[in-house]
Amino acid sequence: MATMDLRDIVIDYVNSADIRLLRMIKALAESYQTDEKDVALGEVHYQMMDERRASHMAGESESLTWDQVRKNARNAKK
Repeated sequence: MATMDLRDIVIDYVNSADIRLLRMIKALAESYQTDEKDVALGEVHYQMMDERRASHMAGESESLTWDQVRKNARNAKK
């Protein structure tokens, strides 16, 4: 489908949209426009991940096998 055809279809949807669809389209457009640096991790986040990894590698945090995770998830539903 060509860009112009797709644009025309979207415009038809917008022209006949109710307030709910218009709000969703607006949210989608705003999300699309978000600059990458707004969602990128900062240095503080990388430091936090490094600290947590070091703690895990030193055996200071709990680690589960996939079977344990699956069992916990199944038991959580009950």
